[in-house]
Amino acid sequence: MQLTFHERNEQGSMQKPAVVLLHGVFGRGRNLGQLARSLAPDFRVWAFDLRNHGDSPHGPVSYEAMAQDVLDTMTQLGLERACVLGHSMGGKTAMAMALLAPERVERLVVADIAPAPMHFGQRRLAQTLAALKFPVLRDRQEVRAFLLAALREMPGTASSDQAPDPALADWLGQNLAFGPTAPARWTIGMNQIAEGFAQIEDWPQALNQRCWKGPALFLRGGRSPYVSPDSWPAVKALFPNAMLQTLPDAGHWLHVEQPEAFNDAVRHFLLGPATSGGPTDSP
Repeated sequence: MQLTFHERNEQGSMQKPAVVLLHGVFGRGRNLGQLARSLAPDFRVWAFDLRNHGDSPHGPVSYEAMAQDVLDTMTQLGLERACVLGHSMGGKTAMAMALLAPERVERLVVADIAPAPMHFGQRRLAQTLAALKFPVLRDRQEVRAFLLAALREMPGTASSDQAPDPALADWLGQNLAFGPTAPARWTIGMNQIAEGFAQIEDWPQALNQRCWKGPALFLRGGRSPYVSPDSWPAVKALFPNAMLQTLPDAGHWLHVEQPEAFNDAVRHFLLGPATSGGPTDSP
């Protein structure tokens, strides 16, 4: 499957190393635009829309399939090798790429996810979003109000003292087509995402028989539960040269909550020597 992408290549960049950026669930490549701008002076940068996301085609969900989509699109772009960064679902896709096609990945950055099953309630969100029946929504204010109401009514996520986050509604709203003449609709493969969410939360056990020994950086948010001490042995078994770095004041959306610290950590790793050494936080 050929994926859509957002390219940021400055003049004279053809000799620079390539970086591929992979977003998380419900996102799209342009959500990593601030990181792309940070990397552009030293790298050729492509931010991909993964299958069922952004403007890419829709299809069944699996990490093997999503990794192959990225590899196929890299081939079509003439990229034999690239540094690969992925956040959350994109991080699992990046790990799958390194394990399935080790010769195609130069360096690996995984943002706040581990190669293990993760169950933090987003499956219910996906099912709720896929079941929505939209009215005509004329502008972004109406989109926000409709999605906030839907999130407020979602079982187990809202109470009288916990209102849904408007930023979440706006982020989800980027995936809607709306206007004054027809009901709003999802532009992404929301049904496929909801149907395949068990695979998104899981990790392919067959990949645990593989190992990638290249330089890898795992960045986690200090307030996030996604990379726990219990999950670090699984990381080291698959990626023995992995380093761990924590952004103490960030949660799961560390690239949004601490963009400067996140971008600096990524640039330092990608521009540094390709060795297995370096500081590693205690898991």
